[in-house]
Amino acid sequence: QVQLVESGGGSVQAGGSLRLSCAASGYTYSTNCMGWFRQAPGKEREGVAAIYTADGIKYYADSVKGRFTISQDNAKNTVYLQMNNLKPEDTAMYYCAADRIPAYGGTKWSLAQARYNYWGQGTQVTVSS
Repeated sequence: QVQLVESGGGSVQAGGSLRLSCAASGYTYSTNCMGWFRQAPGKEREGVAAIYTADGIKYYADSVKGRFTISQDNAKNTVYLQMNNLKPEDTAMYYCAADRIPAYGGTKWSLAQARYNYWGQGTQVTVSS
């Protein structure tokens, strides 16, 4: 089993920044990819960004490309999501996820939530205009 704990959410005005953290523990060696997903009220959960932990390959949803950056600290088993220039439409519960996913499948492949079996509890991000 892999346990994931998110932190760093909060409320911010449009144009502001937040950094989310996801600390992994347990059988982390069984996973090779960690992703961030979000779900806004009344909407389906969507993939935001993913990183393959062995080689650092990253994928981003078009809606966040250029504004969000996913990164990792392997020594701490932690993945981060730096979110800049936040918009009200970024308001959502943000979830961290992990699993072993064949690499090099591209953005849609790596951000498909069905490929992830390990999930955190989520952290709320609220962006006001």
